[in-house]
Amino acid sequence: MAKQKLAFNPKTFLSTTGVGKEMMSFRKGQTIFAQGDAADAVFVIQTGRVRLSAKSQSGKAATLDILADEDFVGKDSIAGQPLHTASASALTNCKVLRIEKKAMMLALAEEVTLSNMFAAYVLARNIRYQQDLVDQRCNPSEKRLARILLLLSHFDGQSSPETAVARINHETLAEMVGTTRSRVCHFMKKFKDAGFIDYDHKNQPIRVRRSLLAFYAR
Repeated sequence: MAKQKLAFNPKTFLSTTGVGKEMMSFRKGQTIFAQGDAADAVFVIQTGRVRLSAKSQSGKAATLDILADEDFVGKDSIAGQPLHTASASALTNCKVLRIEKKAMMLALAEEVTLSNMFAAYVLARNIRYQQDLVDQRCNPSEKRLARILLLLSHFDGQSSPETAVARINHETLAEMVGTTRSRVCHFMKKFKDAGFIDYDHKNQPIRVRRSLLAFYAR
């Protein structure tokens, strides 16, 4: 009697080790991969936060995104890029599943549910980056910072009156906003004084309140 094949579960595939898949741990500040490294694998964040950044030919750096649990890192390897076009580093202690390009490509070709999930993720991320570009062109830096805090805290304003985001230094926020560190410090104090956000000790999370959403939307 033939052994029945277990149903494929995309979430299980993206969170467990196996052929071509390895669980890796990185300490805060460690590089996962650097811009220009061989794009031979995709990574799935299990816990923690990862900073995605890029450098221009002149050496100027920019933070492109902050990624968290279940996000994909290194999607350029699946797009056929031979080298990574950005760098990924651990913003906090984190654990990621490294999936070799060959293993990921095979799974995407054979499993429709995984392929659909990955395609939906990439499309949603591309839409997000388009919105980032519009935000950079159309909104002042104060509103851009408000939007980034809302995005990082996954705040939708529909349920809880507040949510939290792990503390990120003002220099990184400045790179994401496209302004100076001193301006970010000024706006963060302004948001705190207005009751939009709250934070105490250096390493405590930033509490983002619903009122910040109303400020950004006006």
